[in-house]
Amino acid sequence: MTAIWFIFALMTGLAVLALLWPMSRRPALVVPEGEARIATETGFYRDQLREIDRDAARGLLAAPEAEAAKAEAARRLLRASRDPGQGTGAVGEPALRRRRAASAFALSTVPLVALLIYGIYGSPDLPAQPQAERLAHAKSAGNDLAAAVAQIEAHLAKAPEDGRGWAVLAPVYLRVGRVEDAIKAYENALRLLGDDAGRLADYGEALVAAEDGVVSSKARDAFERALRQDPKAVKPQFYLARAAEQDGDRDKARTRYAALVAASPAEAPWLPMVRESLARLDGTAPPPAAQSAARSVPAMTEEQRGMVRGMVEGLAQRLAEKGGSPEEWARLVRSYGVLGDRAKADETLEKARGALGSDPGKLAPVEEVAREMGLGARTP
Repeated sequence: MTAIWFIFALMTGLAVLALLWPMSRRPALVVPEGEARIATETGFYRDQLREIDRDAARGLLAAPEAEAAKAEAARRLLRASRDPGQGTGAVGEPALRRRRAASAFALSTVPLVALLIYGIYGSPDLPAQPQAERLAHAKSAGNDLAAAVAQIEAHLAKAPEDGRGWAVLAPVYLRVGRVEDAIKAYENALRLLGDDAGRLADYGEALVAAEDGVVSSKARDAFERALRQDPKAVKPQFYLARAAEQDGDRDKARTRYAALVAASPAEAPWLPMVRESLARLDGTAPPPAAQSAARSVPAMTEEQRGMVRGMVEGLAQRLAEKGGSPEEWARLVRSYGVLGDRAKADETLEKARGALGSDPGKLAPVEEVAREMGLGARTP
């Protein structure tokens, strides 16, 4: 720390010195270009004075005339003999001393004043923030998401025709597990802003999430509209292939999946999931949903996994606080399977059984997901 302060002080001093050094130098005397002319004129007037004396001695000039002529010649000699550089020494030395004193004062005072001001208004004693603390602050910033959502909701309550506001709020709703709210927000954004390929695809995905992975006719319509906007969009192609698979049209599904593989770059993060769907259609992939879900997770990017986990945790918190429908509990169990967290899926399954009671009709969606994922059977 001391070394840093020393370097800063040295840099400041050098900067001040570079600015003030020219002021401390003695200015060079400039010799007038007419110096030879001045010497000639002074010699001329001196000769004139001597000639006046000679004329007066020979009686050619009367005494009054001689004195007047000598006075005029002396006056001109004095004017011609003035040297412009004579006053420089007398005037320049005090000025030079003043400039040097000002330079020394500035050189010693400017760094001191700068340090004093920084000491008053800056934070010289503030230690460097450790990485752990920075990460903690970054994590705590996520807690402000609810406040931001509340602000946007308040704004939209006053200005419900603000399509941009709905477009911003919709993916946030989906991220925190408020799927129905996300669907309404997407619908408002599409109504106010018009069709957009990305927004339509996200809207269709929210509809699929609301149906626990089933591509409904409403979602299919959203994906088809998205493809009309952008025929190369990946998400609509994938979900339309999934829709064909769910309808039992294996050939159509296989064609769509194969086209998506052919059009995707080799490093595309969605390729493993698409290839797995193709393998499942060809009968070469293991059927248990838990295994396929576990393998689909590495295909996601870190950002995608974080978004999915945020949605799952939001849904879990809402179900824990307010309860929910059997379909929502089933979706939460399946979501933990997608994330590869089997222990959490088992825990959520038990919570669902406790929350929904012993009614077989209510438990049916949850138990079906449990069987697909190979989770523990209910003990009597």
